[in-house]
Amino acid sequence: MRINFIRHAETVGNLLKKYIGTTDENICRDGSENLKKHTYPECGKLYVSPMKRCIQTAEIIYPNENYTVADGFRECDFGDFEGKNYVELEKNPQYRRWIDSMGKSDFPNGESPLKFRERVVHEFMNIIRGNVNTPVITLVVHGGTIMAILEKFEENHGDYYSYRIENCGCLVTDFDGKKISILKKL
Repeated sequence: MRINFIRHAETVGNLLKKYIGTTDENICRDGSENLKKHTYPECGKLYVSPMKRCIQTAEIIYPNENYTVADGFRECDFGDFEGKNYVELEKNPQYRRWIDSMGKSDFPNGESPLKFRERVVHEFMNIIRGNVNTPVITLVVHGGTIMAILEKFEENHGDYYSYRIENCGCLVTDFDGKKISILKKL
Protein backbone atom coordinates (compact mmCIF):
# COMPACT_ATOMS: atom_id res chain seq x y z
CA MET A 1 0.00 0.00 0.00
CA ARG A 2 1.31 3.43 -0.86
CA ILE A 3 1.04 6.03 1.91
CA ASN A 4 1.70 9.70 1.30
CA PHE A 5 2.63 11.71 4.39
CA ILE A 6 2.11 15.47 3.99
CA ARG A 7 2.94 17.98 6.71
CA HIS A 8 0.59 20.94 6.89
CA ALA A 9 1.54 24.39 5.57
CA GLU A 10 3.09 27.01 7.82
CA THR A 11 1.20 28.97 10.46
CA VAL A 12 2.35 32.20 12.08
CA GLY A 13 3.39 30.13 15.10
CA ASN A 14 5.54 27.89 12.89
CA LEU A 15 7.26 30.91 11.38
CA LEU A 16 8.03 32.17 14.90
CA LYS A 17 9.40 28.68 15.84
CA LYS A 18 6.79 28.29 18.57
CA TYR A 19 5.50 25.01 19.99
CA ILE A 20 2.09 24.87 18.33
CA GLY A 21 0.28 21.69 19.29
CA THR A 22 -3.23 22.28 20.59
CA THR A 23 -3.35 25.89 19.37
CA ASP A 24 -5.72 25.69 16.40
CA GLU A 25 -4.05 28.17 14.05
CA ASN A 26 -4.93 28.79 10.42
CA ILE A 27 -2.22 28.48 7.82
CA CYS A 28 -0.67 31.85 6.99
CA ARG A 29 -0.19 33.52 3.61
CA ASP A 30 3.39 32.22 3.35
CA GLY A 31 2.11 28.70 4.01
CA SER A 32 -0.58 28.98 1.36
CA GLU A 33 1.96 30.30 -1.15
CA ASN A 34 4.44 27.53 -0.31
CA LEU A 35 1.84 24.87 -1.05
CA LYS A 36 1.56 26.22 -4.60
CA LYS A 37 5.30 25.63 -5.13
CA HIS A 38 4.95 21.88 -4.62
CA THR A 39 3.55 19.06 -6.70
CA TYR A 40 1.72 16.44 -4.67
CA PRO A 41 0.89 12.85 -5.62
CA GLU A 42 -2.52 11.35 -6.33
CA CYS A 43 -4.24 11.16 -2.97
CA GLY A 44 -6.38 8.01 -2.99
CA LYS A 45 -8.20 7.93 0.36
CA LEU A 46 -7.53 11.13 2.31
CA TYR A 47 -7.23 11.46 6.10
CA VAL A 48 -6.50 14.67 8.01
CA SER A 49 -5.85 15.81 11.55
CA PRO A 50 -8.79 17.74 13.02
CA MET A 51 -6.67 20.90 13.35
CA LYS A 52 -7.48 23.82 10.99
CA ARG A 53 -3.95 23.93 9.59
CA CYS A 54 -4.24 20.36 8.32
CA ILE A 55 -7.79 20.68 7.00
CA GLN A 56 -6.90 23.90 5.15
CA THR A 57 -3.78 22.31 3.69
CA ALA A 58 -5.76 19.30 2.43
CA GLU A 59 -8.44 21.54 0.93
CA ILE A 60 -5.82 23.54 -0.99
CA ILE A 61 -3.87 20.53 -2.26
CA TYR A 62 -6.89 18.32 -2.99
CA PRO A 63 -9.83 20.73 -3.50
CA ASN A 64 -12.11 18.13 -5.10
CA GLU A 65 -11.45 15.27 -2.69
CA ASN A 66 -13.48 14.18 0.30
CA TYR A 67 -11.50 13.60 3.47
CA THR A 68 -11.96 11.86 6.78
CA VAL A 69 -10.93 13.62 9.99
CA ALA A 70 -8.76 11.35 12.15
CA ASP A 71 -8.86 12.72 15.68
CA GLY A 72 -5.94 10.57 16.85
CA PHE A 73 -3.65 12.43 14.45
CA ARG A 74 -3.92 15.77 16.26
CA GLU A 75 -0.60 17.22 17.36
CA CYS A 76 0.87 16.72 20.82
CA ASP A 77 -0.31 18.93 23.69
CA PHE A 78 2.84 20.84 24.67
CA GLY A 79 1.27 22.00 27.94
CA ASP A 80 3.15 24.90 29.52
CA PHE A 81 5.41 25.16 26.45
CA GLU A 82 2.45 25.74 24.11
CA GLY A 83 2.70 28.97 22.13
CA LYS A 84 6.28 29.66 23.21
CA ASN A 85 9.61 29.27 21.43
CA TYR A 86 13.11 28.35 22.58
CA VAL A 87 14.08 31.94 23.39
CA GLU A 88 11.04 32.34 25.64
CA LEU A 89 11.72 28.99 27.35
CA GLU A 90 15.50 28.73 27.51
CA LYS A 91 15.69 29.80 31.18
CA ASN A 92 12.72 27.69 32.25
CA PRO A 93 14.05 24.77 34.39
CA GLN A 94 11.23 22.47 33.25
CA TYR A 95 12.13 23.17 29.63
CA ARG A 96 15.82 22.51 30.33
CA ARG A 97 14.86 19.16 31.91
CA TRP A 98 12.80 18.29 28.84
CA ILE A 99 15.68 19.20 26.51
CA ASP A 100 18.16 17.23 28.67
CA SER A 101 15.85 14.19 28.48
CA MET A 102 16.23 14.28 24.67
CA GLY A 103 12.54 15.19 24.43
CA LYS A 104 11.37 12.08 26.28
CA SER A 105 10.08 13.53 29.54
CA ASP A 106 6.49 14.69 29.85
CA PHE A 107 5.43 18.22 28.97
CA PRO A 108 4.40 20.01 32.18
CA ASN A 109 0.59 20.17 32.18
CA GLY A 110 0.63 18.60 28.72
CA GLU A 111 0.81 15.24 27.04
CA SER A 112 3.39 12.57 27.58
CA PRO A 113 5.50 12.09 24.41
CA LEU A 114 5.07 8.33 24.86
CA LYS A 115 1.26 8.59 25.11
CA PHE A 116 1.24 10.91 22.08
CA ARG A 117 3.18 8.37 20.00
CA GLU A 118 0.95 5.52 21.16
CA ARG A 119 -2.19 7.54 20.25
CA VAL A 120 -0.86 8.31 16.77
CA VAL A 121 0.25 4.73 16.04
CA HIS A 122 -3.12 3.40 17.28
CA GLU A 123 -4.97 5.76 14.89
CA PHE A 124 -2.65 4.79 12.03
CA MET A 125 -3.26 1.07 12.56
CA ASN A 126 -7.04 1.62 12.73
CA ILE A 127 -6.87 3.36 9.36
CA ILE A 128 -4.71 0.61 7.88
CA ARG A 129 -7.08 -2.14 9.14
CA GLY A 130 -10.01 -0.27 7.61
CA ASN A 131 -8.31 0.07 4.22
CA VAL A 132 -6.59 -3.24 3.50
CA ASN A 133 -7.67 -3.12 -0.16
CA THR A 134 -7.00 0.61 -0.66
CA PRO A 135 -3.94 1.12 -2.90
CA VAL A 136 -3.18 4.73 -1.89
CA ILE A 137 -3.77 6.61 1.37
CA THR A 138 -2.75 10.20 2.01
CA LEU A 139 -2.34 11.66 5.49
CA VAL A 140 -2.27 15.46 5.89
CA VAL A 141 -1.01 15.79 9.42
CA HIS A 142 1.60 17.31 11.74
CA GLY A 143 5.35 16.85 11.80
CA GLY A 144 5.15 15.05 15.14
CA THR A 145 2.48 12.69 13.81
CA ILE A 146 4.66 11.74 10.84
CA MET A 147 7.71 11.27 13.08
CA ALA A 148 5.77 9.00 15.46
CA ILE A 149 4.57 6.71 12.66
CA LEU A 150 7.95 6.52 10.94
CA GLU A 151 9.80 5.91 14.20
CA LYS A 152 7.58 2.87 14.77
CA PHE A 153 7.43 1.43 11.25
CA GLU A 154 10.17 2.80 8.97
CA GLU A 155 12.49 0.00 7.89
CA ASN A 156 15.71 1.68 9.11
CA HIS A 157 14.27 2.28 12.62
CA GLY A 158 15.61 5.80 13.01
CA ASP A 159 15.19 8.00 16.05
CA TYR A 160 11.95 10.02 16.32
CA TYR A 161 13.70 13.30 15.52
CA SER A 162 15.50 11.84 12.49
CA TYR A 163 12.16 11.87 10.63
CA ARG A 164 11.60 15.62 10.87
CA ILE A 165 9.86 16.98 7.78
CA GLU A 166 9.45 20.61 6.72
CA ASN A 167 6.06 22.30 6.44
CA CYS A 168 4.43 21.47 3.08
CA GLY A 169 6.79 18.51 2.75
CA CYS A 170 5.65 15.14 1.40
CA LEU A 171 7.01 11.64 1.77
CA VAL A 172 5.81 8.95 -0.60
CA THR A 173 6.14 5.58 1.11
CA ASP A 174 5.24 1.93 0.78
CA PHE A 175 3.76 0.04 3.72
CA ASP A 176 3.78 -3.77 3.58
CA GLY A 177 1.78 -4.19 6.79
CA LYS A 178 4.89 -4.36 8.96
CA LYS A 179 7.38 -1.82 7.73
CA ILE A 180 7.39 1.47 5.83
CA SER A 181 9.88 2.11 3.03
CA ILE A 182 10.41 5.73 2.02
CA LEU A 183 10.27 5.85 -1.78
CA LYS A 184 10.79 9.58 -2.32
CA LYS A 185 10.66 12.96 -0.66
CA LEU A 186 8.80 15.73 -2.51
